Amino acid sequence: QVRLMESGGGLVQAGGSLRLSCAASIRTFSRYIMGWFRQAPGKEREFVAAISWWSDSTTRYADTVKGRFTISRDNAKNTVYLQMNSLNSEDTAVYYCAADRGTAITSNPDTYDYWGQGTQVTVSS
Repeated sequence: QVRLMESGGGLVQAGGSLRLSCAASIRTFSRYIMGWFRQAPGKEREFVAAISWWSDSTTRYADTVKGRFTISRDNAKNTVYLQMNSLNSEDTAVYYCAADRGTAITSNPDTYDYWGQGTQVTVSS
C-alpha cells in the first residue's frame, strides 16, 4: 500500500521560510516523479513543483514560486522536500505531496497516482 505523509507545515511570518517533507512508502520510490501541489480556501488545487526520477533530477516550478521554492529528493530516504523561502500571504494553503509513475513531468494533478493528506502552511502578513 502506497502512503505519502507530509510534514513541516505551520505558521510563519511573511518573508520567512519553511521546509516541507514528504515521506513515501513506495518500494520503487526512485522511479516516481514527485510533485507538490497546494490548495487555498475556495480555490482549485494548483501545481507548485515537481522533480523527475531520472538521473539529472529535472525540476519544474510554477511561475508563482520560481526563484523562491526549491524541490529536492533523497531516494535513500524515500523523501521529497520543498524548501520555501520569501513566503508571502498568497502562499497560504494546504500543501500536498503527490507521486506519478509516468515519464514526463506535468502540472496536471490528474496524472499523479498517489496523494498525501496535506500539511497546512499559513503565512501571516
